[in-house]
Amino acid sequence: MKNFKNMLKQAQEMQQKMLEAQEKLKTLEVEGSAGGGMVKVTADGKGHIHKISLDPNLLNPEDHEMLEDLIVAACNDAKRKSDALAEETMGAITNGLHLPSDFKLPF
Repeated sequence: MKNFKNMLKQAQEMQQKMLEAQEKLKTLEVEGSAGGGMVKVTADGKGHIHKISLDPNLLNPEDHEMLEDLIVAACNDAKRKSDALAEETMGAITNGLHLPSDFKLPF
């Protein structure tokens, strides 16, 4: 019974650390880019986009399709970096167990 209580206590501590890490991810930023940095997207560690920066040279009405493609590419780059940041942050807590970010402890 003592072992079970220790396991439950450890699970509760891990859950608290995971909650704290989730909150921290909201304050961290990553930047995705495309077109050699002509399009930049800033997102937080949870993947929410906060800013899009466009090089003024891209604002040619004749090239709007290219601009759209670059924005999508930069958003995807920012999302990939955000996911990697979240996995790294959460992995430090779970010792590499690769649990889903919404995994709840105790069971």
